[in-house]
Amino acid sequence: MKNQSLLGFVSFLLLGSAVLAQSGDYQAPRTEWGQPDLQGVWNFSSDVPMQRPQRFGDRQLLNEEELEERRAQVAASRAAADEAAAKLVLDPEAPEATSNPGGYNDFWIEVAGLGDVVRTSHIIHPENGRVPDAVEGAPRQFGGLGPDIPGERPVRYVVGGIAKDGPEDRGLSERCIVGFNSGPPFVPSLYNNNMQVIQNRDTAVIMTEMIHDARIVPLVKRPALHDHIRLWSGDSRGWWDGDTLVVETRNFTGLRQTFASTGTDYDMVLTERFTRTAYDTVEYEFTIDDPSTFTDRITAVVPMIKVAGQIYEYACHEGNYGMMNTLRGARVDELRLAQGDDLPERD
Repeated sequence: MKNQSLLGFVSFLLLGSAVLAQSGDYQAPRTEWGQPDLQGVWNFSSDVPMQRPQRFGDRQLLNEEELEERRAQVAASRAAADEAAAKLVLDPEAPEATSNPGGYNDFWIEVAGLGDVVRTSHIIHPENGRVPDAVEGAPRQFGGLGPDIPGERPVRYVVGGIAKDGPEDRGLSERCIVGFNSGPPFVPSLYNNNMQVIQNRDTAVIMTEMIHDARIVPLVKRPALHDHIRLWSGDSRGWWDGDTLVVETRNFTGLRQTFASTGTDYDMVLTERFTRTAYDTVEYEFTIDDPSTFTDRITAVVPMIKVAGQIYEYACHEGNYGMMNTLRGARVDELRLAQGDDLPERD
């Protein structure tokens, strides 16, 4: 309930500003070099589904009746959470919990967007708002917070793993290599849905909160990287299309999935578009073109809302202390099994 109360409070503060009228004649402020000013911290939390529920067909936006119903649901949920929070009593003498209390970091989960919910899905192409069919033979891997799912290296997903023989058996976020929402592209997820843009005349820096990765995007023509040079976040090049910052990224490693637990990103070309449409809103659009993985391209739109704050360091200790302890625990289990000991059930 504390989560819902906190999120309800945040939504209450930001909902009004996030749905300011975005007229077509809005003029973004300019930097000293005359470029649209995208600088600041932007939040891309969302409770809009990435894929469109089939009942909406090809319709991208909710109608007025559906929108009012959605607003009523949000208001009712916020009121219920506030009422529960008002009755909450913390008793230091309370007996120890007899059931699983959940993750230690549940308090920080961002399960609601900061703006009005007007879209039926983030995906706008294909027209049905659904992930297109995969190319025959494109690999698929699934991970999760439960038991390991046996498979083969490389592990391209971010959470979970296939075994505990070595760090290469664990997901990319457990290894602190790639966060589950750090992109590119940016996809709303559980928490740390924040990114920051820093600009100068010839460069834009796109910095994520999750695992604090910074992409340095040149805005001037430079020779393309050799095809043999591959990067976890790819090689990004940018330019201005009117008031929109366009960033094209290639040369991914192939050690990550393309999208939706499918493919490898080796051949992926990612095009991102950042357009400031209001004082507190950037429209973020990305297009994934990977003919080795999907039969069609994928385009999605995710609104980003301005945050009056700064990004703090995300110190990813899963890949430091956590990984060492995970592997050490597996070796102890193996030793006990070799000695004929029974192991306890593990979640």
